[in-house]
Amino acid sequence: MNKKRKVVGRVVCQQSIASGIYEIYIETDLSEEAMAGQFIGIYPLDRSTLLPRPISICEVDRSAKRLRLVYRVAGSGTAELSAATPGDELYLLGVLGNGFPMDATNGKTIAVMGGGIGIPPLLEVVKTLSRLSPLAKVHSFLGYRDGQRFLLGDFEQYSTVHVATEDGSYGIKGNVMSALNRSDINPDMIMSCGPMPMLRAIKGYSVEQSIRAYISLEERMACGIGACLGCVCRTTAVDHHSHVNNARICTDGPVFDANEVDI
Repeated sequence: MNKKRKVVGRVVCQQSIASGIYEIYIETDLSEEAMAGQFIGIYPLDRSTLLPRPISICEVDRSAKRLRLVYRVAGSGTAELSAATPGDELYLLGVLGNGFPMDATNGKTIAVMGGGIGIPPLLEVVKTLSRLSPLAKVHSFLGYRDGQRFLLGDFEQYSTVHVATEDGSYGIKGNVMSALNRSDINPDMIMSCGPMPMLRAIKGYSVEQSIRAYISLEERMACGIGACLGCVCRTTAVDHHSHVNNARICTDGPVFDANEVDI
């Protein structure tokens, strides 16, 4: 089990890749243990702000000891982060949460489904599958609001990509479920991250088709280590920590078997 620790990371580079969306590369020893689906906390430079900002891991480069993060500017913390430049030092908390299970995937047809800012955490998923499960048939279903198709080329390196856009400017008009339904793909397993309506639709589809589905829940988090109970979701089983049908997304998740959560 990974131990959470606070470390200092160094900014390698950063750029805007779409409207309000940035990618940043950080040199850190946390890259040695980071897995697909996990996240880290980044502390704002403003010391009056005590809590770290949770950001999902987009890509891991262990040889260069780097993490690639892709995030949307949503408040003062991420706005401050978007101004970081090469050489800046950042305090990081990690590695946090669990990841997507990669066992029993070889030889299977896997649908990796992401919507909006839920797309970046899935890049390391397809990258890892290509390395650990070379016989798997991996199809990425990516949903965008418009033509700003960030990370599309990256996914095409590791999977067959199907794109849906809300405005119909590229690919299928609609969402990732529209793209899946109009394809001839019958997945054995689904791995997904995105907005709640998308995840609900994926869970419903997985139940109807008797497919194992793993979903990564997006939620506002405070401590990131399970102490505050500020990011709970309803579950089908009783949580041993709170003794109710709740799970802490930051520690028990963010990745769950869709059958284990009530969304």
